Amino acid sequence: MRFKFSITALLLEVIFIILFGVFVEYDAGSVDLYAYFKDVHVMIFIGFGFLMAFLKKYGFSSVGINMLIAALGLQWGTLIQGFLHGGVGGKIRISIKSMINADFSTATALISFGAVLGKTSPVQMLFLTLLEIAIFALNEYLVMEILQATDTGASMTIHAFGAYFGLAVTLILYRPGLQNKYENKNSTYHSDIFAMIGTLFLWIFWPSFNSAIAAEGDKIKTIINTYYALAACAVVTFGLSSLLDQRGKFSMVLIQNATLAGGVAVGTCADLAIHPFVAMCIGSIAGTISVLGFRFLTPVLASKMKIQDTCGVHNLHGLPGILGGIAGIIVTAVQPETKRGVQLTVGRQTAALSGTVGIALLSGALTGAILKLSMWGQIPDQNCFDDSAYWEVPEEEKLPEILLNNYNEHSRVESTMWTFIGCRI
Repeated sequence: MRFKFSITALLLEVIFIILFGVFVEYDAGSVDLYAYFKDVHVMIFIGFGFLMAFLKKYGFSSVGINMLIAALGLQWGTLIQGFLHGGVGGKIRISIKSMINADFSTATALISFGAVLGKTSPVQMLFLTLLEIAIFALNEYLVMEILQATDTGASMTIHAFGAYFGLAVTLILYRPGLQNKYENKNSTYHSDIFAMIGTLFLWIFWPSFNSAIAAEGDKIKTIINTYYALAACAVVTFGLSSLLDQRGKFSMVLIQNATLAGGVAVGTCADLAIHPFVAMCIGSIAGTISVLGFRFLTPVLASKMKIQDTCGVHNLHGLPGILGGIAGIIVTAVQPETKRGVQLTVGRQTAALSGTVGIALLSGALTGAILKLSMWGQIPDQNCFDDSAYWEVPEEEKLPEILLNNYNEHSRVESTMWTFIGCRI
């Protein structure tokens, strides 16, 4: 990896710097959106990163490669979205809003990263990020500008797209050697706590994510609807988690992931004419399908369809994203509205949902075929889900056996991760 990754990463950064120098200018816009930007930024770098830190030997990669993807993606997202939406005098004018949109574009790649987590090399992730963000921007332009559908919280354009793109990639990159129980895919008590940190950051800041680019008059409504959808989803998730366990115990996997499904599902219609109780119903349904997906659907996808979804993004982003699209269709049919001067219709919303999922699956499969080429240097099966393949990992302390029983074997990794959190904040 020394030369292949290093040269690729440095060359891409040089290209970005040149493109920014030629095409990018400041936009003297308002700073009113900066509070929303900070919340979204925290979700991208801390929320998504630590949510994927549940694997016992893959914490460095989960958080570190997440940072790499986000840093690369926000620059590329700024450029590709600027080119698509046009600028003044051929220039891309950047503002707080364009920075939020750039962060949004990286979210799709981070969602897909969850599907292939532990099975790809850093070089593969660089190219997945470039390809996916470019296709995401094209699909978003299709949905928002050509179809003129509404998707303020991006249930369809970010969550459903990122999930099904990632699932298509992992299907093409299927590894028979990982089909059976794989030791490093397990979590530990401490790795699950780190993942819960990501869940809490995402859960707290999700109202900002859904409302960041909403129209000024719709922001409060969007925040309130997301707030209560998340609350209802969390209660339902805890209830079903206990109900489905023979001993009535909670599953940390479900609590880490399914509690967030309400924020995903309510995104499309959070700014529409719905009552908070409708948002709570959407959140409750999202929590239900997410829990049932983790419990029953994920094993079927792995064994029958050869889809090895490491983080269960289908249950957190895919199914709730489709639910959000369907909710938008139903709300539009019941209560027609006008957004951005355009009359919303069932046809527009249906085309946006079906087109997004179709484009995600097709482009994800093509991307997977590209990443499967031997030139990218795929990691061997025996090194999957293990940081030591790409990171310098601290050696465990050599302590007497009597002390080792009282010594937290993860303390060095834990202290490093907490330092990382401090630096991020």
